[in-house]
Amino acid sequence: MEQRFTEQSLIGDIVTQFPKAADLFKARRIDFCCGGQRPLKEAIEELGLDGEALLRELNTLYAEAQNKPTGNWSEAPLADLVDHIINTHHRYLNEELPQLSPYVTKVLRVHGMHHPHLSHVHKRFHELKTELEQHLIKEETGAFPLILQFADNPSPENQEAVERAIRELVNEHDAAGDLMKEIRDITNDFTPPEDACGTYRLVYNRLAALEDDLFTHIHLENNILFPRVLAAVKA
Repeated sequence: MEQRFTEQSLIGDIVTQFPKAADLFKARRIDFCCGGQRPLKEAIEELGLDGEALLRELNTLYAEAQNKPTGNWSEAPLADLVDHIINTHHRYLNEELPQLSPYVTKVLRVHGMHHPHLSHVHKRFHELKTELEQHLIKEETGAFPLILQFADNPSPENQEAVERAIRELVNEHDAAGDLMKEIRDITNDFTPPEDACGTYRLVYNRLAALEDDLFTHIHLENNILFPRVLAAVKA
């Protein structure tokens, strides 16, 4: 079987070319958003994974997927990609963050005395909530309109502003990704204790879903949207 991907393939490029790889990487705890610009080999060594088995599974999944073509955001119009990010991922966060917050607080109040790690989950989650809410507003009211304007008319006047906006967004993505990783570590990979109540389990399940959506969201921006815009800058 032809090896489409190797240990030297960049993680973000793999997910860009083959989005289904995100599921495989998530199961192996391989960061494909903030850590997307490094070779797969580094993640394999860092996590102590069986590189040969991982590559075999990855390339097998890729070969099978060729018979089931899907949309490719690397080729879609930039405006369509931005609309997808806002209507799918921003909408999810704007709904989920305020809805999940009281559950995180309730679990801390009820179980915090016997599970002190929950205070750290509460603190990190609300730091993440605040950062993301401000980040979404920045993207929708400033960065995204600027990016689309530049894509239509890549003038020298707004080139510097676009490059600065993208740098700021990437830094904020890194900060959000780090907070999400801390929450995963604190919760032992979102694994509730055996005696956890229904609300306790609900919070962990929804935190896991939040991570899944957030990493896909950041990937679409860091590894697809921003490189396409910056390519226009260099053109």
